[in-house]
Amino acid sequence: MTDKTVIKTTKRIFPQIYAYITPNYPDNHGWVKIGYTDRQDVNIRIAEQTKTVGMSYNLLWSAPAKFSQAKDIEDWFKDKELHAYLRKFKQIEQRLPHEWFYYNGTPEKARQDFDDFVAHKRDQVKEELAYQLRQEQQEAIQRTLEYAKNTLDGEFLWNAKPRFGKTLTTYDLACQMNAQKVLIVTNRPAIANSWFDDFEKFIAWQTDYAFVSESESLKNRPVLTRDQFLDQRAHGKKRMIAFMSLQDLKGSVYFGGTHDKHDWITADKYDGRKDKYDWFKETPWDLLVIDEAHEGVDTHKTDFAFEKIKRKFTLYLSGTPFKALAKGDFSTDEIYNWTYADEQAAKAEWNSSEKENPYEKLPQLNLFSYQMSQMITDKVNKGANIDGKNHDYAFDLNEFFLTKENKNEFVHETDVKKWLNTLTNNHKYPFSTKELRNELKHTFWLLNRIASAKALQKLLQNHPVFAQYEIILAAGDGRGEEDEQVVSQKSLDKVKKAIKNHDKTITLSVGQLTTGITIPEWTAVLMLSNLKSPSLYMQAAFRSQNPWEYEVNGEVRQKQNAYVFDFAPERTLTIYEEFANNLSRSTSGGGGTSEERKQNIQQLLNFFPVIAEDSEGEMVELDVNQVLTLPKVFKAQEVVRCGFMSNFLFQNVSGIFASEKAREILEQLNPVEVGKTVPRKTEEPIDTKGVSVDEQGEVSIDTDIVIATTEANFGEKVYGTMQSVVEQATQNIDTTTLSNPDDTLVTTIATGFKQSIQEATQGLAKEQGLTSKVTEQVLNQSTQAIAREIEKVQKHSETQQKVAEVEYQKIIAEAQSESPQVAQAKVEEAKIAFEAKQQQIAEDFKQEVTQTVATKTQELTEQTTQTILQKAEDKKKNTVEDEVRGRLRGFSRTIPSFLMAYGTPETMLANFDTTIKDEVFKEVTGITLEQFCTLRDEFNFFDETVFNQSVQEFLNKRRELANYFDDSQEEDIFDYIPPQETNQIFTPKWVVKMMIDKLEAEDSEIFKRSDKTFADLYVKSGLYLTEIVKRLYTGLADEMPDPDARLKHILEHQVYGFAPSEIILNIARNFVFGFDEKAKNIDQSHIVLLDTILYAKGETEISFEEKCDELFGREKS
Repeated sequence: MTDKTVIKTTKRIFPQIYAYITPNYPDNHGWVKIGYTDRQDVNIRIAEQTKTVGMSYNLLWSAPAKFSQAKDIEDWFKDKELHAYLRKFKQIEQRLPHEWFYYNGTPEKARQDFDDFVAHKRDQVKEELAYQLRQEQQEAIQRTLEYAKNTLDGEFLWNAKPRFGKTLTTYDLACQMNAQKVLIVTNRPAIANSWFDDFEKFIAWQTDYAFVSESESLKNRPVLTRDQFLDQRAHGKKRMIAFMSLQDLKGSVYFGGTHDKHDWITADKYDGRKDKYDWFKETPWDLLVIDEAHEGVDTHKTDFAFEKIKRKFTLYLSGTPFKALAKGDFSTDEIYNWTYADEQAAKAEWNSSEKENPYEKLPQLNLFSYQMSQMITDKVNKGANIDGKNHDYAFDLNEFFLTKENKNEFVHETDVKKWLNTLTNNHKYPFSTKELRNELKHTFWLLNRIASAKALQKLLQNHPVFAQYEIILAAGDGRGEEDEQVVSQKSLDKVKKAIKNHDKTITLSVGQLTTGITIPEWTAVLMLSNLKSPSLYMQAAFRSQNPWEYEVNGEVRQKQNAYVFDFAPERTLTIYEEFANNLSRSTSGGGGTSEERKQNIQQLLNFFPVIAEDSEGEMVELDVNQVLTLPKVFKAQEVVRCGFMSNFLFQNVSGIFASEKAREILEQLNPVEVGKTVPRKTEEPIDTKGVSVDEQGEVSIDTDIVIATTEANFGEKVYGTMQSVVEQATQNIDTTTLSNPDDTLVTTIATGFKQSIQEATQGLAKEQGLTSKVTEQVLNQSTQAIAREIEKVQKHSETQQKVAEVEYQKIIAEAQSESPQVAQAKVEEAKIAFEAKQQQIAEDFKQEVTQTVATKTQELTEQTTQTILQKAEDKKKNTVEDEVRGRLRGFSRTIPSFLMAYGTPETMLANFDTTIKDEVFKEVTGITLEQFCTLRDEFNFFDETVFNQSVQEFLNKRRELANYFDDSQEEDIFDYIPPQETNQIFTPKWVVKMMIDKLEAEDSEIFKRSDKTFADLYVKSGLYLTEIVKRLYTGLADEMPDPDARLKHILEHQVYGFAPSEIILNIARNFVFGFDEKAKNIDQSHIVLLDTILYAKGETEISFEEKCDELFGREKS
């Protein structure tokens, strides 16, 4: 059984080809089995194949599976290449689909053929490989065919993880659909070769399809152009598989681009003339395949492009279709799922003795999650923090790696350095030893900001351990559209070059290289960004799961495990749960039963184990229940550490806006400001500032108010100004300007729009209390919006103009074949029609610009108003909610005291009010139990799960620190209890010890006398009493050797305490007598409820001495 808590990325393999015969098995006479294994002993693999039928075998030979003069891993091969060579070049019959070859009594020739193969003795002839689909590939095709048969113009999604074999499976689907015309469009031009590779090997030689493409990526491959396809169609291939990149498609003049190409792709026929390309247009595409459907296919330009393509059926291919699933674009019967868990399950369950496991090379992912807050504190898992300082930013990685403005320097630079040091020194972290660093030679680190990546690069380069690594900055944000492929390719080239030239590398990224690339050498991903999208998170995580084989000193190694290291477990486990469930339609978006969701998580855990810290800080493998509960546990630990003054406890605070009742209760609580520990006394009411919220707690702005405010601040003045701007901007538009477009029109209108609304926007924003920076953002958003709309109109008209120009030039070119007189007439006729069409396009363009500006000005001024009012209301809402949280913190700071006084293992939010007297509760908190129940039950202000977990965390801490006789303890439970507003200010432990030391210094024998009595006249915690008990326990050891009898005597006859309130009495008794179960048998009546201040002031009818006689009897006083 493999220990999954140990980081081990590779195992050694021994790629070999072997050949054997079975002389005693008549059916195999003349046949030689030629196979492949990466086992060190080929006999083990052969035994697996022969033992099931009890046949004996003779091993003919075995040899390394590498070509002669091999230089690197690329020169090693598998049996499929050898098998194809034997069939094609040696004409050896193969018993398909098995690995037996007919040598007809000359088995020794098999070795000679093998030697020829490794020596490259063959002509350059295309390989013709047969294929057999795996079960899951067959299922995908079957499901799709069943759906397509009953659905006109259907759309189907293959949610198939990378390495599913989508290209070959798609080709087989096209064959089974009997598709005549197939169009494949991808957002990644770089994968064109993989599509053609599979076509060339498996499809071309055995089907009637031709591969047609004019993609730049395939310029050196034997693909056909559309003309070549049409020229050969009469006597050659009749069916077509066309391949095109999305960028290339959008570059066509027919799709808004600038190039005269791909008119045969679109469904539009721009003229009525017949030409040889009509074959493409007369019938729709039988199948449109959209590859990598999660990337860049939901933009306006792309939607427009796909609308122009007539097709009967659409197949979407995606490994991470979270957005489409969340939007409900596909129903259950429109999706075939093949997930990481499916892949790894198939890998584990593979049991074919004849065929090599196709999943064997796919590494298993392992997720290690660490608590950042523990990595940057000096004492792991120890220490309360109720002094106002906190490490909340450690729960948000984006905040943790925040940089100073205009500087490549971290705000929390000291803590980031601590984190790096912990990462390389503490034994449980991935870079802490030389052995681990050798396991993780090449890793990928993902951050949120370019500035953060640059700041981290600087620290890494100057770090004593990480300075040994080549640090690559691939810090594009990944959000570009047109140049994203170029930027990614440059980053990819940098990484490949660094890995080639350096033994160890770290790649820092801010979005680049997270999709669509393969770096086999990466063995781990470090998540240093607060990604909350399961899609983005898992896309990055899978960067380390690519198969990898390499050679070291003659040994071949294969990647067996890949790792994800994360430092925000609360966020990580939430994403993990979403990832496990969001790929299923029934459980995506929070759907499904709890049992269904747990089953999905359990299935994923089987093949994607999560290793995280337990309560002792040790790394353990989590089960499904821990995955679901630990996020709350981590929050609970922070709640306890902060003395319950944490916003993690609260939820639904927006309910304050809808209820005067809630406000009246909360107004009785004094708020604790962020960074403070003592409540701020106030009698001011909670001012909700007129904010209205909807049922989801979001700010709601009345539409009538938006319209009225827009009219009052913008109105006819702006509309009139924009009308003048448009008239001036379009007056010079003619056919010439459309033929030579620039951005003058867009800039003029956008600038005019911004100027026309700027004064009104600034005035409205200032009136609403917004900053000039926010105002400028709103202005720019509105300006960019109108610019985009005008660009769309202009692009549409430009496209019409260019298409008209193209068609006109075609007529001129065709006319040259006619007689001069006929040609001139045709050209003149075409010119008149072309000029008329140009003029019409220009006029239509002017009208559309005018109408668009009028419509969008109205819309955008309303949107500007809406945005400003929304931001202003959000700002007010946040201010009010912060005050509400402050008041709730004013209440929650009292919870530890109640737990110390009344808490039991059964205590939870639901019964928190049942063990406390109302007058005690009111005295400590300021509100009644009934009011607390209203906040809890009616307004649901408390997160029940976090509250309950925090209660148990505190009680565990109370139990852990209960034994005050243990001098090794560096803290006590009162470090976790904030001082209350009443008379409950706890004296620090070190002060208590100092005062008792002074007492002992005055009389060194004082704690050695069993007849001495001690009293704490104003108990607040019991710390004085426990320190006295400890010293008496030590001092009386000689006189009273029986420890139990000695302790009972001390507690029942020598120490007395007077607590001024009931809650303090319970706290003191629980502390003094809570060190051991045996203490329950000791009389606790010597610690009593009595406010001695009244006796000190002489405000009582009897003296303090008389009261003591009354309480304890004269003999005990």
